[in-house]
Amino acid sequence: MAAAAGRRIVVAQDTTEINFAGREANRRGLGPAGDGVSAGFFIHPLIAIDSETEAVLGLLDAQIWTRDDAIEPVPRRKRAIEDKESVRWLKGVERAGELLAGAASVVVVGDRENDIYSCFARRPEGTDLIVRAAQNRATEHTREGLDEDASLFARAAVLARIDPDAGQGGAAAGGDRGRIATVALRAGPVTLKRPRHGFAKTDPETVAMTLVEAREINPPANAEPLHWRLLTSIEVADADAAREIVRLYRLRWRIEEVFRALKSDGMRLEETQMHDAGRLFKLAVVGPAAACRTIQLVDARDGSPRPATDVIDPVLLPAAEAIGPTLEGKTERQKNPHPPHSLAWMAWIIARLGGWNCYYKPPGPKTMRAGWAQFETMAAGFAVATTLQAKSNVRIP
Repeated sequence: MAAAAGRRIVVAQDTTEINFAGREANRRGLGPAGDGVSAGFFIHPLIAIDSETEAVLGLLDAQIWTRDDAIEPVPRRKRAIEDKESVRWLKGVERAGELLAGAASVVVVGDRENDIYSCFARRPEGTDLIVRAAQNRATEHTREGLDEDASLFARAAVLARIDPDAGQGGAAAGGDRGRIATVALRAGPVTLKRPRHGFAKTDPETVAMTLVEAREINPPANAEPLHWRLLTSIEVADADAAREIVRLYRLRWRIEEVFRALKSDGMRLEETQMHDAGRLFKLAVVGPAAACRTIQLVDARDGSPRPATDVIDPVLLPAAEAIGPTLEGKTERQKNPHPPHSLAWMAWIIARLGGWNCYYKPPGPKTMRAGWAQFETMAAGFAVATTLQAKSNVRIP
């Protein structure tokens, strides 16, 4: 990815299901979705994010599959990771390292499903991990029977309290930008022991990691307190370094925004009228990339130093130049305030095409998605008109 060259990149990976419950008629080639009953399939994308600006850079890769409803003859614990769906997490880390070889650094973040020993053990050189811990794993200090004082969750020491009221920032609770949590931080090195089940003999007996724990202090009434235990391959020497791990993990929420733009807030992929699995999978390849573009446009609506060509093909710029002035009104608020050819300039045009009136609340994913569909149609017409004008040498008003 050219946009990642020389940057510190966070790669968020996660899985979403496309469930056709209630819309299953004539669907062909699909297995059961997550509920085990409805037809559906799964998408596991890798989303590249600039760690400094926190901007979505785009879709790196995506794994797409549907489940076989046949009964597995071998119990899950006895199967190698290569024979499980969970291998997607390991493949995601490997692909991120391959595709971002030109980046200054790469950090892959994942939720609790990514808490897999083989992922830690087989991490590619030059690619770091931040994974939310799901299991209170045994460490090298753990005796037979799991000594709780030596287990993973007991290995972190108190580092600091992050208090946003004191100008120290804070953590957005569960990705909720409207709520800033005051948290206490703990961190410390841990050496994880290879689990008793579900491991490969080629995996080492131990893996060195760092545990960073962020626990919310005095959460709002009726709100679930934030409590993250994060396993990372990055060394954490002080409170500032621990804060940075929490901040980078928080960027995982960007992939949730992409999923919403793919489904309820934009493309509504689960409502597509396509029926054949092959065509659905092709749509699923295009869908996350389009959803990333929607989020990029939303990010840029209030201004962005990025060029429009980070998101659109340069050949579309003449169409945008022609369309943009027709969308401006008489008042100052109805004029595009952004530098021409900037991503913010393009986002303003797309928002206007999507029905935004320049007043009231700013344009969201639904508006940007509608605006992009309109822009594609108009740009195609512009291209045809330009071609005809060049051939006939006659001015088309």
